[in-house]
Amino acid sequence: MKNESSEGHEAEEYVGLADFVAEGDEQLSFSVGDELLVHDRSSDVWWWAELHGLFGYVPSSYLHKRVEDVEESWQDDEYFGNYGTLRLHLEMLSDKPRTETYRQVILSNSATLKGKVVMDLGCGTGVISLFCALLAQPAAVYAVEASSMAEHTEKLVRQNGCEEVVTVFQDRAENLTLPGKVDVLVSEWMGNCLLFEYMLESVLLARDRWLREGGMMWPSSACLTVVPCQAFSDYRQKMEFWEKPYGLDFSYLQLLAQKEFLSKPKFSHHLLPEDCLSSPADVITLDMITIQVSDLERLKGEFNFTVEKSGMFHGFTVWFSAHFQSLEEDGPSLELNTGPCSEITHWKQTLFMLDSPVTVEEGDIIVGSIRLQRNPIWRRHLSVTFSWNINSTEVSKVQTKCFPMWR
Repeated sequence: MKNESSEGHEAEEYVGLADFVAEGDEQLSFSVGDELLVHDRSSDVWWWAELHGLFGYVPSSYLHKRVEDVEESWQDDEYFGNYGTLRLHLEMLSDKPRTETYRQVILSNSATLKGKVVMDLGCGTGVISLFCALLAQPAAVYAVEASSMAEHTEKLVRQNGCEEVVTVFQDRAENLTLPGKVDVLVSEWMGNCLLFEYMLESVLLARDRWLREGGMMWPSSACLTVVPCQAFSDYRQKMEFWEKPYGLDFSYLQLLAQKEFLSKPKFSHHLLPEDCLSSPADVITLDMITIQVSDLERLKGEFNFTVEKSGMFHGFTVWFSAHFQSLEEDGPSLELNTGPCSEITHWKQTLFMLDSPVTVEEGDIIVGSIRLQRNPIWRRHLSVTFSWNINSTEVSKVQTKCFPMWR
């Protein structure tokens, strides 16, 4: 829409955090990374903005002021501050499927690890480093931790009698200096939707600098999985509640509830297997030897689901699996799966709800794609965009919904 800027307001520069497609002439389309001039912020939800001489309303949640300070864009003080306390470490160590998988990886490769040099990146309390030292006979273990937890990790290493093997380095991967290259790089870098917080970038930088040619990465690969699902409980709590609470008509608030509760993903969702509308699909696979940092900016996967039982299509649920290749050519590989049919982990699953549920019948086809777009400003965040179509016909319409993922 062509128009003039609002009088009396000085325009401010903002950057698009995700793609937005206008619905109607009064809205303004833009793409991730576009620089917009915001002329009016009188509404909390919609702002009046300009792009390439065109004007229109844009959703405020899709915009942010550009950050010039690289450290601020990584939010390192907050990020490493969280890992400097015991709260997150208690959650991770209490996650038996996660921690036992890493222990089993070390144990099953103990003979081949003898004499090897191992880096444990983002070691936290050092549990994986201690597994290496106590269950195998590595030449050395470099336990790398950027947060203040490293000071306690050093004491835990001594307390467990592993100081001759394990050396703690308190530094970021980007600034790290080690005595030499390593044979194995192990890390627990995975976040919600696999990539959230983008610790993976640090792992890849450490790989490129410190892993010997032919060395091993643990995990060796990782996979993102999607399934269309029902979510009756969540929909009732967040949307249907407003229809007649206490016998009063509060339906006016449903549109506001939709924007507030359904515009973001639900972390730590516990999907029941019976709420899956079809078999899940692996949509994105990362090979930890070949993937590059630049690949993380934008990842896309496609899906084609056949509905296996009639029900209500409320949205998509996402989880990941991590795979650990053996150091021996014919040795067994291990898997950490965070899906609904595996033992529950602290990640659980992530739920992405549609604005309105859709009734689907057995045999219906849901075809589409998922795109993970890294935030151009806040480098630990991303947006997840689903595009889908049910029973593709000439009259059916492709639906798209973008979910910003923030800590």
